[in-house]
Amino acid sequence: MKVHLIKKKTIYHYLKSNSNASQGFEIWFRILNTADWDEPKDILNSFISADILGKGTNRVIFDIGGNKYRCICAYSFGENFVHLFVKWIGTHAEYTKLCKSNQQYTISIY
Repeated sequence: MKVHLIKKKTIYHYLKSNSNASQGFEIWFRILNTADWDEPKDILNSFISADILGKGTNRVIFDIGGNKYRCICAYSFGENFVHLFVKWIGTHAEYTKLCKSNQQYTISIY
């Protein structure tokens, strides 16, 4: 199934103040545009460095820009599309802080 990215504007807003991430996100967008996923493991086939979070969260962490940035998304497999909801974007260092406080499972600022 094709991927429907929810809150793409949020990413562009983030890139306005973090222009160094632009190239990494452009590559990420290109891969998403051609993705064809039927189950969560297909996400990992498209993005080898992605991590599926546990605890029944239906969340995936994408490493972007050579692991300089992270994007947390929730996913939902529908009948015709996979909906990918942007929940958080930040640097690797910011993501590490999230993990130390165990927020990666619940954060939703977008």
